[in-house]
This record gives sequence, structure tokens and C-alpha cells, in this order.
Amino acid sequence: MPQPETARPVSGAAPSQSLWKFARLYFEFARVGFVNTLAYRLRYYTGIVTYFIYVSVYYFIWKAIYAHSVSIEGFDFAHLLTYIGVGWIIRSLYFNNIDQDLAYQVIEGRLAMDLIKPVNIQFMYVARAAGEAVFRLALLTIPTAIVLFLVYPLRLPSSVVDGAAFFVSVGFSFLIVAAINFAVGTFALRLQSILGLLRAKFFFLELFSGLLLPMTFFPKVVQKILDLMPFQYISYIPMLIYLGKLHGSDLLRAMAIQVFWVTVLMAIGDGLWRWSTGKLIIQGG
Repeated sequence: MPQPETARPVSGAAPSQSLWKFARLYFEFARVGFVNTLAYRLRYYTGIVTYFIYVSVYYFIWKAIYAHSVSIEGFDFAHLLTYIGVGWIIRSLYFNNIDQDLAYQVIEGRLAMDLIKPVNIQFMYVARAAGEAVFRLALLTIPTAIVLFLVYPLRLPSSVVDGAAFFVSVGFSFLIVAAINFAVGTFALRLQSILGLLRAKFFFLELFSGLLLPMTFFPKVVQKILDLMPFQYISYIPMLIYLGKLHGSDLLRAMAIQVFWVTVLMAIGDGLWRWSTGKLIIQGG
């Protein structure tokens, strides 16, 4: 006699339970990242002043340049000022120190504590960085935005749709930067000291992410090379979305490429982590 089908819901509940445990676990790492950042509140108060100074310097430089030009490479002065100002605002959100944290963990001999945790190390560091990003959003990003919008004539998003797409795109920017930083940080396990590498990466990202200059200001040859890299999807693409310069299929394509780079860079970081931990020397004690 056939038995009633009573066991099927149980098999379907297991994946959802696992997903819930996964989410709770990495949410806890995000909470730890948020709480740890509370110890550095003064850094974010001074950060508001620092970001204001950065934007002010660029304001006067570009104001002098635009004194004899109405538009440069499709950007008038109002567009470029908004590009620079909002670009620095979102930079305060997507910026993180995963690579530096990994380097210090290796130097101080504390990485062994991470290695014994039954978690994905890359996800753990990204979750911590996400918690720090939430803290910066409240204490640095929003206050900086208020100050800059009050002092300078920065424009709002061109439409509600562009504004919503912009915020989603900035989320992908955070993940791209986090994945790049984790990949760079893994070299500390082999090299022990990566101070020079961190400096080179910092200036490389500042320039080629589009934070300092829109990509259209670069020579055509450089633009074609950068099109094959993920860097412009950190700042340049989100700012084009904000300014309403990407629409329809172009907008969807740009965001799809962001997702592509997040996936690829996370996979690269995972591969580098496995390679780096194949021969590991722990310093300190």
C-alpha cells in the first residue's frame, strides 16, 4: 500500500535553513565590522573636512579650465562639478581596507585565527567591509553629501530611475573594490610585506576608476585598454548613470558587466587565496 507523501516539505526546508544560517553567519561578521569601526569615529569627522577640501581643490582647477571652454568631451562645467563631487561622495562608501587588514594580519601573526574558522575567508572579509560601509554611510557619506550639496551647485540624479540604478551600481562598485582588495591582500601571505603593492594599487584605482577624470578625457588607445578592465566600473560608470548619460540597453549592459566583474574578481580572489595558503608562513606570535 503506498505511503502518503508527508516527507517532501522537509527536503525542501533544508536548503532554506542552510541559506538562513549562511546569511546569519555573515551578517554577524558585518555587525562586527560595524562595531569595530566605532573606535575610529574621529577619523570620519575629519574625513568630512578632507573630502570637502578635495572637491574644493578640483572645483577651482576646473573652474579655471572651463573659463575658456563651454564643454569638454561632452561635459559642461556643471556636469563635471557634479561628476567630481558625487564621485568623491560615493568613494567614501565603496572604499575599504581589506588588503591592508590582510597584510597586518600576516605581519602580526593573527591570520592563524582566521584560518581555523569554518567560513569562507573572502566572504568574511567582504562582510566585515560591508559593516564598515554602513557605518561610513551614516557618519561620512551622508554628512559629506549634505555639506557638498549645500556649498556647491551639484545636480541631483537626472530621474528617479537613474537615481535608483545609480545606488544599485554603487553597491556593485563596493563589491568590485572589495574583490580587488582581497585579491591584492592575498599576496601578503607569500610576500609578507606588500606596502609598495598597496601604494601602487591605490594610485592605480584612483586614476583609472574614473574618480579623478572621466574616461573620455583619456587618449583613445588608453580608453580601449581600460574597456577590458574592471576599473571604470567602480566610479565612472555609476557617475554616467547618475548624470543620465546611460539609458535603456546601455544602462542594463553596463550593470550586467559590473555583475560579471564582481563574479570574475571574486573567483580570482578565491583562487589566489588557495594558491597563497598552499605555502604559508605566519609571522609574529
